[in-house]
Amino acid sequence: MEVTIELNKPHEGQRAVLESNARFKVLMCGRRWGKSLISKNISITEALAGRITGYVTPTYHLAKVFFDDIAKIIPSEIAQANKSDLTFKFITGGEIRFFTGERLDNFRGLRLHNVIIDEAAYIPHLQDAWNNAIRPTLTDFQGKALFISTPRGKDFFYNLYLRNSGDWKSFKYTTYDNPFIKVSEIDDAKSSLPVSAFEQEFMANPSENAANPFGIDFIRQNIQTLSNNNPICYGIDLAKSYDYTVILGLDINGAVCSFDRFQSDWSATKAKIRQLKNVPKLIDATGVGDPIVEELQREDYLIEGFKFTSTSKQQLMEGLVTSIQQGNVKYPDGILVDELSIFEYVYTANGVKYSAPSGMHDDCVCALALANKIFMKSQSMGKYTLI
Repeated sequence: MEVTIELNKPHEGQRAVLESNARFKVLMCGRRWGKSLISKNISITEALAGRITGYVTPTYHLAKVFFDDIAKIIPSEIAQANKSDLTFKFITGGEIRFFTGERLDNFRGLRLHNVIIDEAAYIPHLQDAWNNAIRPTLTDFQGKALFISTPRGKDFFYNLYLRNSGDWKSFKYTTYDNPFIKVSEIDDAKSSLPVSAFEQEFMANPSENAANPFGIDFIRQNIQTLSNNNPICYGIDLAKSYDYTVILGLDINGAVCSFDRFQSDWSATKAKIRQLKNVPKLIDATGVGDPIVEELQREDYLIEGFKFTSTSKQQLMEGLVTSIQQGNVKYPDGILVDELSIFEYVYTANGVKYSAPSGMHDDCVCALALANKIFMKSQSMGKYTLI
């Protein structure tokens, strides 16, 4: 049986990375440089050679996207694709297994020939994950690893890039280095973005978290354990698509005292909201949330709806920026801090756009921003009394 697999031809920079024999490679590149081609070529060619590759992405959603991309390339005669487990098993004995930064404990006990860590700068707790979960899987076969990402400040990924000696080889390319991207497109982005943001996103020059509106140091200084006090208000972000519903309560000091992040049907979601304390609640009333909020408002006069638009979200997030930088809100470490840390802003023709990077979540950030808005209102109008 003869089966042909067509892989995309790499451009000059991609070829340099692919041809390097370094055991540990770190590729820091600008947006749209073409990192996905490298990841696909390595994982497929290694599997055809009978080797096992672990492919890490920050989220399950991104893992599914890359899984589907590879599934389009590999004929069914060559590999069995399991979409529920996100794995490919090749007739050569090779495998491609997808993992997410949300569940890197799944690496424990495995033996791998290669690991590709895609969007490495966006993997939560990358240093701990590499040292304690991923690196040990490469011991048996003296396996290789490729870290690949657009930079996000001078973090652990950037520290890996600086090693560039011994077993480590670093590569850096800008978006301009991709011959298939029109220069005019990059120049348009340059004219609309702040210099520091463009330098990081397109020129691959790490900055001090240029695109994060809160500031990493400010985010970290407000971390404290979950408060035991009663909530005086709630912010509620309702799930859309593959997102999560987040119900977040603040106490009289502006500290998170109630936090629930879940995926459920609307009936169960409404039941949870009905069980909350009888205090003001600001709920996402955008799209599918509108009729839900209207229904709940007929039962609870303390519920207020908030419709997200580009303008209203900008104002809401700027209020949260002020509260975080002034220390007016406190929150526990974990998923909320992770979302705050990767949250970004970009300048567009219509103003500033605030959101999580593509494929990632900002549900916790939105719930905190909603809770903060109603909390600050309480500070200006007096304290709420629990009924």
